Amino acid sequence: MNTPTPLLVFSGSTRADSLNRKLAKATADLATAAGAQVTLLDLSDFDLPIYNGDLEAQGTPADVIRFKQTLHAHPAWIISTPEYNGGYPALLKNALDWASRPVTGNDEWANGLKPFAGKVVGLLAASPGGLGGISSLSHLTPMLMKLQCWTTPKQFALAKAHEAFDANGQLASAGARQGVQAVIDQVLWAAPRLAA
Repeated sequence: MNTPTPLLVFSGSTRADSLNRKLAKATADLATAAGAQVTLLDLSDFDLPIYNGDLEAQGTPADVIRFKQTLHAHPAWIISTPEYNGGYPALLKNALDWASRPVTGNDEWANGLKPFAGKVVGLLAASPGGLGGISSLSHLTPMLMKLQCWTTPKQFALAKAHEAFDANGQLASAGARQGVQAVIDQVLWAAPRLAA
């Protein structure tokens, strides 16, 4: 029997009614049904101040270490990001920037790439607009590749996302479910092969 792939799913937004948080939850449900061992992470559960080298010099915040540990523990991730002015939000950039910082005097986290290298990452976006926030994905992909992640060729941008969810928070249309499922399938296919 195959061991389920540990999959981390999270949104680049912490807003209570965020469309991308809804998409992350719906994705986590689909991935669980596909056999993954899913952790649905909420960035608001981590106290990640705006990155500042002077602050870092006083000691890496404990929640940065906890975030690094969470990323590292999962060989596969799916990130659902908002699009702000054609790019992904500062909240997500800040979290990933902190996670990539080497921790001085800590042998376990001396390599800033440790939480990222070799991870398989699928990307989603959701937006009320007609393009679904797809521009944010074109900016996030090269950053993740710079951090030595493997990004799946399939990505999905959910257009008119304010109309896309049913009363139970699930994706209402078969087309949207298929788009997300295609990303899930690639992530779950690639992660155990790259880890082998």
